[in-house]
Amino acid sequence: MDTIAGLFSFITTPVSWIIVQFHSLYGAIFGPDSGWAWGLSIVSLVVLIRICLIPLFVKQIKATRGMQALQPKMKAIQERYKNDKQRQSEEMMKLYKETGTNPLSSCLPILAQSPFFFALYHVLANIADGKTIGVLNQQLVDSAREAKIFGAPIAAKFMDSSEKVAALGASLTDVRVVTAVMIVMMSLSQFYTQRQLMQKNVDLSVKTPFMQQQKMLMYIFPVIFAVMGINFPVGVLVYWLTTNVWTMGQQMYVINQNPTPGSKAQDQYLTRLLKHATSHGEVKGRGKKKTVAAIVAKGPDRNDIERKFITALSKQGLAAQADGSVIKSSESTADSDAASGGAAKRQQPKRQTKSQRQTPSKPSPKK
Repeated sequence: MDTIAGLFSFITTPVSWIIVQFHSLYGAIFGPDSGWAWGLSIVSLVVLIRICLIPLFVKQIKATRGMQALQPKMKAIQERYKNDKQRQSEEMMKLYKETGTNPLSSCLPILAQSPFFFALYHVLANIADGKTIGVLNQQLVDSAREAKIFGAPIAAKFMDSSEKVAALGASLTDVRVVTAVMIVMMSLSQFYTQRQLMQKNVDLSVKTPFMQQQKMLMYIFPVIFAVMGINFPVGVLVYWLTTNVWTMGQQMYVINQNPTPGSKAQDQYLTRLLKHATSHGEVKGRGKKKTVAAIVAKGPDRNDIERKFITALSKQGLAAQADGSVIKSSESTADSDAASGGAAKRQQPKRQTKSQRQTPSKPSPKK
C-alpha cells in the first residue's frame, strides 16, 4: 500500500494544503489539536472532491443509460452466438465501439478519486511516523498525531502493534474497536449503494453481461474494502466512509428524480407523477415535464411501465402533450359521448303483446 501511495505523491502537496485550510477553520472552533478539527477537515476534503466530480458523475449516468439502451441488442447477440463465446465477445466489443459506450463507465468516479485517496493515505502515513509532508510542518504533524476520533488517532490502523498505538497516545482496544466499526459501516454502505442500484434502477427484464457485471460488483466491492480496510488509517476510513455516504445520497436522488426506463424506480416515479398530475390537473416542474415529453416522443416504443402511465392518465380524463404538459382529454370525452350516443341511437325491437304472440301469422296468398 505504501508503494502505491508513493506513486501519487505528486498530489500530496495540494491534498495537504486543502486539509490545512479546512483545519485552520475548524481548529478555531474545536481547538487545533481536536479530533473533530482534523476529522471534519478530511470530511470537507471529500465533499470538495465530490462536488468537483459531479460532471463526471453526470457522464457516468449517461454512459450507464446508454448501456441500458443497448441491452436488447446485447441479448440478441447472446442468443445468436450462444455457442461461440469468442464471437459473442467480438460482437459485443463491436457494439460498444459503434455506440461509443463503455461497460466500465460505472467505475469512473472511483478511478477519479484514486489519486486523492492514495495521496491522503501517504499524508497520514507520514503523520503516523512524525514526518513532515507537503505543507504540513512539524507543528501541524504533531497536532495531527495527537488528534483522536472516539479515542483512536487519525493516523492509527487496525493492524498496528500495541507499541505503535501507544506511541500515538492511545490503546490498541480503542483503535481496533473504532476501525472495525468504521470498516463494517464502509462495507455496508458500499453494498447498500450497489444493491439499491440493482433492485430499483436497472431494467431487470433483459439479462445481459452488463447486468451480471453490476451484480458481481455488488458483492466484490464490499469484500475488497473490508479486506483493505484493516490497513487503512482512521483518517482514510473517515474519507472512504464519507464518500460512500455521499455516493449513496447522490444515487438516491438520481433514482428518485431520473430513474432508468423499465426499472422499478421508474414505475414508482411515474406512479407519483400520475398522482401529482391527477390532483393538480397539470404537470408542474421542468423535470417532470421533460419526463412526460420524453414518454410522448417514444410513441409505440414505450415500455410497459410508460404505456401503463399513459393509459392511467387517459382513464383520469387527461392526455399527455408533446411539450410535457397534460390537458383534459377531449378524445376520451368524445369516445364516452359517442358510446352513450350510439347506445341511445340503437333501437331495440318492440316487444310484442301476449295476444300478438298467440295469434298465428297469416300465410301469404298463393299466386
